[in-house]
Amino acid sequence: MESAESAARALALAEAAAFDFAVGDEAAALTKLAEAVAADPACFEAWLAKAEVHFAQRQLDAALAAGERAAELRPKDIHVHTSLSRIWMERGDKTKAEHHGAQARILGWGDQLKQPEGKQPGEIG
Repeated sequence: MESAESAARALALAEAAAFDFAVGDEAAALTKLAEAVAADPACFEAWLAKAEVHFAQRQLDAALAAGERAAELRPKDIHVHTSLSRIWMERGDKTKAEHHGAQARILGWGDQLKQPEGKQPGEIG
């Protein structure tokens, strides 16, 4: 039960950090995200958010480390590959940026193929 509680706490912290980031309090967001990944090192949402906040602050090494950890947790997530592409482009590695950009496009196409024609993602009926 403790791991489920840790996971729930980490997710709640990640959501609160997203709010802090949205209102411009990056320091509070990073504090909450550090607590989140300490509570549950497998919290994908916290690692991805951590990558985005560090990227916004131009802390590219920290952004890359967090993004790579998120990718380890969910290697087939379109958002993490998009983030990693942006991070690598800012770091000046066009080859790695293009690799992750291509991964994001491939995953996006896969999602499109899963949707019935004329339907929006998540639309039922």
